[in-house]
Amino acid sequence: MDGGARPPKLRVTISPVDRQGRSISPAVLSAAEEVVRRAIQHAEHLLIDPAIATTLLEDAAGAVSRVLQSGRTLPADSVHDLPSYLFRAFLRRANRIRRQRVIHEARLLSYINELPRSINPRGDLEVQILIDELITRCDPKIRDMFYRRVHGFSWNEIAASYGTSAHAAESSFWQAIRKLAQKLGFKPKDRPTDED
Repeated sequence: MDGGARPPKLRVTISPVDRQGRSISPAVLSAAEEVVRRAIQHAEHLLIDPAIATTLLEDAAGAVSRVLQSGRTLPADSVHDLPSYLFRAFLRRANRIRRQRVIHEARLLSYINELPRSINPRGDLEVQILIDELITRCDPKIRDMFYRRVHGFSWNEIAASYGTSAHAAESSFWQAIRKLAQKLGFKPKDRPTDED
């Protein structure tokens, strides 16, 4: 239940120029090749597409290369761990995109909640799609629990498949939902009852 099969080897090449056509120094390009797999794995954890992650890494490599060549801050010799320095520059860009996406989704949810209920079934479909998109932010175990619960499984049945107690399964599920709600800026209510 880890999201499906993955290719055994990830083949990614870093371009020697960034999106603006500025060249990346060979030392920084070599460091980017070292951290590209780690960067893509981190981006996938944040639900960022690998192609976007590669572009972010190229942008970070271009920026680091320009800073090191300009001599504005530290000379190139004093950066002791260039791959880590580059990875931190990548992380800042990836986290910025993640924050922007969370803000956008929160605004979308707020907008949907303010709309009057419609008799149009398309509205229900859109809400279902939005729920699916939000639940993909949870780990695979929580997603599986959610879909089993929606399909009528009891907490005892769900817990049996994970080798835990019903209380532990239900508690971990609601904790994950509360964390997701807090990330989106909502104040979660108490745990709903079975009738909800």
